[in-house]
Amino acid sequence: MSSSAITTDERVLDVAFTDDAVSVSLRDGRVISVPLAWYPRVLNATRAQRKN
Repeated sequence: MSSSAITTDERVLDVAFTDDAVSVSLRDGRVISVPLAWYPRVLNATRAQRKN
């Protein structure tokens, strides 16, 4: 039985939220955006909770 530790992906440069989407900026210049509707817990979170 093995377990893996949670690690930070070094390709992620920044994470940003708008009222209806989350965008992940990668170090290679790409930006991946998805609707917050795909993640109801995040959609219903406060700004402070999202920042955390």
